[in-house]
Amino acid sequence: MSHAETLPFAEPGLTAVLFGLSGCLVDFGARAQQQSGVLPEHVEATPGALDSLHSLQRQQIPCAWLDELPPALTQALAAALPAWIKPAQHSATLNPWPSPNACWQALMELNVASLDGCVLVSGEPRLLQAGLNAGLWTIGLASCGSLCGLAPSEWQALTQKEREQRRGKATVQLFSLGVHSVIDHLGELDTCLADIRLRRLKGEKP
Repeated sequence: MSHAETLPFAEPGLTAVLFGLSGCLVDFGARAQQQSGVLPEHVEATPGALDSLHSLQRQQIPCAWLDELPPALTQALAAALPAWIKPAQHSATLNPWPSPNACWQALMELNVASLDGCVLVSGEPRLLQAGLNAGLWTIGLASCGSLCGLAPSEWQALTQKEREQRRGKATVQLFSLGVHSVIDHLGELDTCLADIRLRRLKGEKP
């Protein structure tokens, strides 16, 4: 038993958080496959992404990102992110998603000793399925992943009714995969991670 477990009312903390890169941390990726790898002039982090990463860094929770796009493209996309969050090095061609290998490799690179308390956040159904196959807690993103396929500016240009329709459809698809939580974007991540901590405290397993 660890020291933390001997403390009264100790809340189970998070062990590590993995993110999808495109369509999760940065906005371009939802359509990167359809644009033949041609980068846009300016890549932006998605709403809440930078705040979420800084929050996790303050809590000393290790993080990494995963993607299946070519390295030259992901390096350009990741330029919008802090330098300390590193890519997982597992080659997507070896065990393509939804194989769990990329998730496991990423956690090994973070020197994580246990799957317990590890979370994957993504808007890409195949990566979320990989996370489920790996035994991780999973959080799906309804508005900025491939299911909506829109950049944040395009999302904001929709009417409220159009956003609700797209969000609702994506949410149903994500929950049908079996993900544990669905949020709109990373601005809601802190609250969602707190909910997962509470669920773990009650003894729930992914």
